[in-house]
Amino acid sequence: MKKSGEVDASAFVAFLAECSPQAQLAVGFELALVGVGCRFNKYLAVYDYAVCVRVLMERGLSLQEASEYMEFNVVGAWVGEWTPIFLHRNLDDMSIGDLAVD
Repeated sequence: MKKSGEVDASAFVAFLAECSPQAQLAVGFELALVGVGCRFNKYLAVYDYAVCVRVLMERGLSLQEASEYMEFNVVGAWVGEWTPIFLHRNLDDMSIGDLAVD
């Protein structure tokens, strides 16, 4: 049974498969899928960044290793216009460097 406020990721996956089959999913981060977003009229998978980091830590990475892995191998992996969105729910989880715009 789902807890109050818990997300049903399978409903989002089904929606994307039906309405936006080109949308890329972040394999291995199913627990972090929190919704569907829209970028330029394209529906995209949205993942909770902090949950992604926690998933990596559960696989044995330290917080620093998991954060670096996320930045370079997940968030930094542009796979085209259907690339997922990674949501920061709390700015305290971000460093100033993450907010810098070139």
